[in-house]
Formats: sequence, C-alpha cells, structure tokens
Amino acid sequence: MKQYFRQSLTVFTGLTLLAVSLPLSAQAVDAASPLINRNVPVYSDSQGTAYASNNDIYYDAWYGSAGGYLAYDLSEVPADQRGRVNVAWYTTIWGDYDYTVKNASATASPSAYKIYGNAAKGGVYPEDGWVELCSVTDYTAVSGQNVVDMTGYQWIKLEILETANGGSSVSLNVDIHDYSGDIVDSWIFYGDSITAGGMTTFSTGDGNFADHVHAIDERYYPAQQNGGIGGIFSTDGKNNIDRWLTWFPGQYVSIAYGTNDSWGNQTGAENYYNNLAYMVEAIHAAGKTAVLPTIPYSTESGITAYIEDYNAMVYRIYENYPDVVKGPDFYSIIKENPDYLSSDGVHPSTEGYNQMRIIWAESMYDAIYADYDSEQPDTALPGDVNEDGERSVADAVQLIRYLTAVNTTLPEHWQTTTDLNSDSVVDASDLALVKQQVFAYIPMPL
Repeated sequence: MKQYFRQSLTVFTGLTLLAVSLPLSAQAVDAASPLINRNVPVYSDSQGTAYASNNDIYYDAWYGSAGGYLAYDLSEVPADQRGRVNVAWYTTIWGDYDYTVKNASATASPSAYKIYGNAAKGGVYPEDGWVELCSVTDYTAVSGQNVVDMTGYQWIKLEILETANGGSSVSLNVDIHDYSGDIVDSWIFYGDSITAGGMTTFSTGDGNFADHVHAIDERYYPAQQNGGIGGIFSTDGKNNIDRWLTWFPGQYVSIAYGTNDSWGNQTGAENYYNNLAYMVEAIHAAGKTAVLPTIPYSTESGITAYIEDYNAMVYRIYENYPDVVKGPDFYSIIKENPDYLSSDGVHPSTEGYNQMRIIWAESMYDAIYADYDSEQPDTALPGDVNEDGERSVADAVQLIRYLTAVNTTLPEHWQTTTDLNSDSVVDASDLALVKQQVFAYIPMPL
C-alpha cells in the first residue's frame, strides 16, 4: 500500500537546520469505509418519505423544506464504527454542481444546515439532548460531505436551515460512512457535461461509481459527489477549484475538462495545460490526490481537429506531476467503442455513460483500492529504508534525502521500514529511530 504525506517539518542534517515541504504522492485507501446508516431507523418532521433518504436506491429521495430534519438511530451500529464519520448528502439535481458558476437554479438543495449528535438510547426519537457537531452556511453546491466526530453518540441528525437560491424544498439521499482510518475514502468528479451526465449518484444504469467499487470489493463503498457542470471550461475549474476544495473533506479529486476547451480550440492547448497544472497543484496543496483522465474521443469535427493537441497536455501533466493518478483513457476507450457515443458525437449514450461509471470503478480499484491487501515481504526490516535487505548508513542517508526533498519517493513498504513510530507520518522522529536501528546493526571493529 502506497501512502505519502505532505507536511512541513524541521530536519537536522549534521549542523544544518533545514525546513522542507514534502510533496504529496498518491494515497491508497487504508481501511474499509462501510455505510452505517443504510436502512437504519430514520425519523423526520416529514416522515412519509424519510425512508427514501437511506434505502438501497438513489433515484427516490426524502422531500423536506427549511426547518426540516432527518435523524438516524445508529444505536445498533457497533460503537467503533460511529466515531469519525462522513455525512454525505445528495440531491436529485445532477447537471449543475455549483449553481453560481452558470447562474442556474438549485431549488431542491440546502444552502445552510447543521449536523447534531445525541447520546440517547435508540428506539425513540429524542426531543432534547442534541449537540451541534457541524454548521454550514452560504453553501451553493447541490451535494455535500462533512466529516464529524460522533464518538459517544448513538444518533445523528441533519437539520435544514435554509434552501438554495430561493427554493422552497429539498430532496435528499443521505449516506453516513465510518471513516475511522486516516484517509477519507471519498471522491468528487469535477468536469463538464460529460462528467455531469456520467457520474450521477442516482444512476439509471447498472449503478453509480460507488456501487461498482462495492461490487468489485464489498468492503468498500466510497462517498461520491458529481461535480459536473454543463458547458464549462478548464478556466472555470481553475477559477473555482480553491473554493470548491474547502467544501470537500475527501481524498480523491478528479478533474475532467477539455471537451469544451478543445471544441474550436477555444482555450488554447498551452492555456489548457496551465489550467490543469493550477488545479493539480491546488489539489495537492490541500493534501488530496489529483486524478486526471484523458479527454474523451469525439466525432464532432470541431473537437477532432484539436483534441490530440489537448490530450498531449494531459500526458504532459502525467510527466510533470507524477503524483497524479492516471484516470481512464477515455479517448482510446471511446475511439475503440464508438457505440458509446450518442448521436451528437460528443456526449456518451445511455450505455456509454453506464460503461463510463464501470470503467472508472475498475480502473480506480486497480490504482487505489487493490493496494490495500499488499502484504509486507518477510524481508522488510525496520530501518531498511532503501529495502536492500540490510540496515546500513545508506538507509539513514536515503531518509535524509527524502526529508530534504532531494528524493521525493518513499519505499514501497515504508510503513514497516521507515515509519518506525507507527504514526502514519514520516518525519524527523523516524529519522532518529532509523539511526538507532542502523547503528545497532553496524558491526563494531574488533
């Protein structure tokens, strides 16, 4: 399992004091993230549709309004699964993730809400004893996630304070995930109308991205937001990414722009590259993992004339930012399967969108989730930083080079060989422990 950390630290190398900032590399899921509120008892001021907020399907929903609430009785969930949790909510809106970007309407979405915990026993909705865990205001997206600590609480409640953009109602599905691990196994897919149509939570095909990940490996069920907005360009992504990232507590951020940019060469390939680079750096600076697919193949002549130039910029990002996770190669996949396109030659067909979700899940399972079960070899030794099978001064030098950003790659089995204090962070304290291991095993001259 590969997992690296971005942080600032101070390192002593000889008599020189160095302050360095380490780059973030791809982070692999380190624990399962089960849904813990699926079909548990739910209470609401509008009880009639409350069951639809946490049942097995997403194309129905709870319908409420400002002042309304959904409260989940999690008393039957094991206590160790209801400590650090992620509360994810999804509306039935799918084409405009942030309605302010294109001045769209968001009449079924909350713009202000609070999340509460309650330690009361299960079985009867508690009228009092609610403790505020989170408060959100001035929110303009049509889905959201909030990581909260509900340790000691058996209930969790989402209260709608205001509805978005003058709307009078909300329509919500709510998923609550156990995130007791270090990584918040959650995804957001930013992009244009192709992303908006393909990465919907309420899929009309064989399932959404999370469903397909779960079908591959039932231990995993990530939260998944659709950040697609029809008609936007990479410039829009660049202009909004910093604000959007403050809303997203998860780890994995896909940026899938380029179809509109390349259509008639409206952005220019070099500007497109600069926009991608800005977004990648913003994602990594936020401690998250950037994921970048290729621009999908199209038969529209205004796109085909330029798309290879733009996809060359995607490959340039791969080369210049090796920490970026390569998303699906939708250019090659759709070119080989033109039936995935609809009659307009740009947007996928219904089956194409369904395949897109499956391909995303399969490729990201291989890139992110499959590493979880990687076993440490018997030869992995604490202190053997360079993993050459023995401890030596070279191991301390290797770690110093990493901490001073001369070498930005940690060994594959770093958790055994390098993170000697087992705090999931590689820093100067581990260097001190590595030195202890190294010098304990260097034979003294007779």
